[in-house]
Amino acid sequence: MAKEKVVVGLSGGVDSSVAAAILVEQGYEVIGVFMRNWNDSSVVINNECPWIDDSNDALLVANKLGIPFQVLDLSEIYKTRIVDYMHAEYERGRTPNPDVLCNREIKFDVFLEAALKLGAQYVATGHYCRKETILVHDKPVYRLLAGVDSNKDQSYFLCQVNQRQLSKALFPIGHLQKSEVRELAKKYDLITAEKKDSQGLCFIGKVKLPIFLQEQLKPKTGDIIEIATNHACFQYPDQDIETLCRPFYLKPEFGKKIGQHQGIQFYTIGQRKGLGVGGTEVPLFIIEKDAKNNIIYVGKGHTHAGLNRRGLFIPNNDIHWIREDLKLSIGEMKEFLVRIRYRQELSKAKLFMKDRGLFIIFEQSMSGIASGQFAAWYQGEELIGSGVIGEE
Repeated sequence: MAKEKVVVGLSGGVDSSVAAAILVEQGYEVIGVFMRNWNDSSVVINNECPWIDDSNDALLVANKLGIPFQVLDLSEIYKTRIVDYMHAEYERGRTPNPDVLCNREIKFDVFLEAALKLGAQYVATGHYCRKETILVHDKPVYRLLAGVDSNKDQSYFLCQVNQRQLSKALFPIGHLQKSEVRELAKKYDLITAEKKDSQGLCFIGKVKLPIFLQEQLKPKTGDIIEIATNHACFQYPDQDIETLCRPFYLKPEFGKKIGQHQGIQFYTIGQRKGLGVGGTEVPLFIIEKDAKNNIIYVGKGHTHAGLNRRGLFIPNNDIHWIREDLKLSIGEMKEFLVRIRYRQELSKAKLFMKDRGLFIIFEQSMSGIASGQFAAWYQGEELIGSGVIGEE
């Protein structure tokens, strides 16, 4: 009986290296592929060229495991689908998540299709998450579960995958702790055993984000306006769901000008550092951005009323259900656990499905909600769906 073929995305890191080693040990026919997605030496830190070093490490791992290896150049499509998208979103004053986009557009789309053309039954990655298959009405349904290591759980980054993609995916290290992965790398004598985890943007490397953005987005000076936390515009009573999900619509006359910024595209809601405004007794946080008028609104302290909202809105076109069988119907409400950022603690919330889209109301106010982010909702350890936060 022929072995099942798996294409592993070898990134040159310890996680994907161990994932490949486990699959070899389990008897799969494994092919290692390094994805060259994008690189611009003008924006990397310390003049490093990470993709070359990572590709060499991936090759050494493949040689050690005795598996075929190749480099897949996806730089052109990555530029179009990820880099250009990021620039466009930041220019609109939104906050995109490149890691979620990479998995949706690259790893589990372009890379998956390339693997299937090689005759593979599966693609495998070094993500800390798990897959489980159940039967619903006698048909297989794939569950995306959080990684066992709660400190490394990466299920959030896969919140936009669909059932077909999950059916072709393997996550060999999702049941392991990071420390166990390191030990296995030593056991297999892999060159990546002691290699530090990447801290850069997904598939890009160690990149200075402001310089990355300034490649395409020109600085545009605008005002920084400070708003007091007790301003009347924040005195929301318990109103209707749609009102609770709207951003605070601020105006310059609500506060005072305390400085200038270089362009709203270089800042995000909840940001504390990099404003260039000092001398305050407590730190200033960005509480809102006005893209049309190029204004940044700030407030003092992380408990500022403008930084914390009860709800968010996701337009119909931006709602995604991994578990399509659990999709909410119009008029339906259900409680889930929700996060809007990687590694953020899950928070209790109620999801209301209405004609225009999905409204999420948190049990406790949520800090730093920004349009363009991905909200993901869970039942226990299972990721059920996600969506791109809108302006409402």
